[in-house]
Amino acid sequence: MKTLYLDCGMGAAGDMLTAALIELLPDPDGFLAELNALGIPGVRYERESAVRCGITGSHITVTVNGEEEGEPHHHHENEHHHHHRDLHGVEHILSHFALPPQVRENVSAVYHRIAEAESHVHGRPVEEIHFHEVGAMDAIADITAVCLLMERIAPDEVVASAVHVGSGQVQCAHGILPVPAPATAHILRGVPIYGGEITGELCTPTGAALLRQFVTRFGEMPVMTVDAIGYGMGKKEFGRANCVRALLGETEDRADAVTELSCNLDDMTAEELGFAAEQLLAGGALEVYTLPVGMKKSRPGTLLRVLCHEEQKEEILRLIFRHTTTIGVREARLHRYLLERSSETVDTPYGTLRRKRSTGYGVTRLKYEYDDLARIAREKGISIAEVRALLEEI
Repeated sequence: MKTLYLDCGMGAAGDMLTAALIELLPDPDGFLAELNALGIPGVRYERESAVRCGITGSHITVTVNGEEEGEPHHHHENEHHHHHRDLHGVEHILSHFALPPQVRENVSAVYHRIAEAESHVHGRPVEEIHFHEVGAMDAIADITAVCLLMERIAPDEVVASAVHVGSGQVQCAHGILPVPAPATAHILRGVPIYGGEITGELCTPTGAALLRQFVTRFGEMPVMTVDAIGYGMGKKEFGRANCVRALLGETEDRADAVTELSCNLDDMTAEELGFAAEQLLAGGALEVYTLPVGMKKSRPGTLLRVLCHEEQKEEILRLIFRHTTTIGVREARLHRYLLERSSETVDTPYGTLRRKRSTGYGVTRLKYEYDDLARIAREKGISIAEVRALLEEI
């Protein structure tokens, strides 16, 4: 399986991810020329060699009308000392680029993620979030580059390390904020992050949004045969090499181990069992299911089985004892073999549909989201089976 691993031990930013990924290509300069030919207004990409702590990699500089700026700044409507663009303006710019449909959707999704985070942090509707003009174009340039690179590299799986976010404070348009910046922290909810002895902002909102868009899972580097390595260098100098490292190679088809927790129940109603299953799934269980069993004194009962990762076991046990009547739980360790799963969006004559892709062990399976199929079936007055047949003809 073609796997991309991102080492985010020094955080992530749009320019660092671009530089790391471009080094994985056989012709980085040719791709850079393609970027400059996109026609992003006023934008110019430049690549140069950079050394951090003795390691040589690439540094990408994006200028907008000759001016360089890192992250987009956000201001309220009553601030007029800079030109601003709202999300609608950004989407208007994107509509003029000659991008493949999936790349265009990814770029838009990443930018929406940033705007939604800012909206949440500042308590304002997304439509009222405005981006400083140079910063907006700079972010569009970084996001577009990474989305195009991901399409060009086309990994089956993207794994990333826990993200080092830095520590201390950062100066932005709204004043001095804690690290990670509130928007970055919001975007990285559910992602393993950590601070450390390095003072400064290591992960930017753009970097965080790109990771959330493309990373399949966060964790340790898998066992893999590495074919290419890229180093994307940041601007600042630290005591550690300030870079994102990208490793591209092949991994074996995926397998892991899970914990199975089970118990027999004969004194709970169907409603109570259903509620317990909901709570277990919400608490992180991988699977929850029941089976009819015969119990002592010839009573019909229910076997409850819950699958979870080992690190979630204590929480799942707590939930089982809280939401069921059992006085004992059995544990077993199981090996599990998995197809890699990812989600994508597809443009069809019936609208944009979400589709799940599962690959591995020599097979590929595609499945449209039920809600999308049901919507088309209702609109056309046909069955879901007929909707699937229509989509197969595309």
